[in-house]
Amino acid sequence: MVTGSALFIAGFTLVFVAVGGFVGWLGDAFLEYTDVITRVLGALTVVLGLAFMGLVPGLGREFRFHRLPRAGLAGAPLLGVLFGLGWTPCIGPTLAAVQSLAFVEGGAGRGMLLSLLYCVGLGLPFILASLLYRKALGAFAWLTRHTRAVTVIGGVMLVLVGLAMVTGLWNELTTTMQGWTAGYQTVI
Repeated sequence: MVTGSALFIAGFTLVFVAVGGFVGWLGDAFLEYTDVITRVLGALTVVLGLAFMGLVPGLGREFRFHRLPRAGLAGAPLLGVLFGLGWTPCIGPTLAAVQSLAFVEGGAGRGMLLSLLYCVGLGLPFILASLLYRKALGAFAWLTRHTRAVTVIGGVMLVLVGLAMVTGLWNELTTTMQGWTAGYQTVI
């Protein structure tokens, strides 16, 4: 199960990192319009956060590929790629926020890094669930019972990030945090 989960994660990571690199490159190309683009993408992030909470009709639709690869380890990465390309009802708004940040931060490398970190966060529960399958069943039951609360909390977080982008607070926070690490040097 762990190997299958890792291969599945590798599949969607390939898709998301490639898209993140492209979006970051595109953002770098439009660097002179960063302030306006940040505010527009912030407004979009707010709308997506509201959609995540179920407050925007029509944006909660689900798109899936209905033809799945054969079961087994060989099909796991392909299933991950299909997941990355077409099944985004619960990750769509969050991924859009990550890609918005990749766009406004500029640079393909930055977009790829943000997307990779997003994939690590998305993939860890899959790995943990496969390692602790029996115990995870109880957690899945808890999540099922509290799905609405989890999605509302996630939606509120997206709205807050979007508002920070719209108001310019996001750029101020980013600049401040970059100052914290400006003098950092590795030991190597």
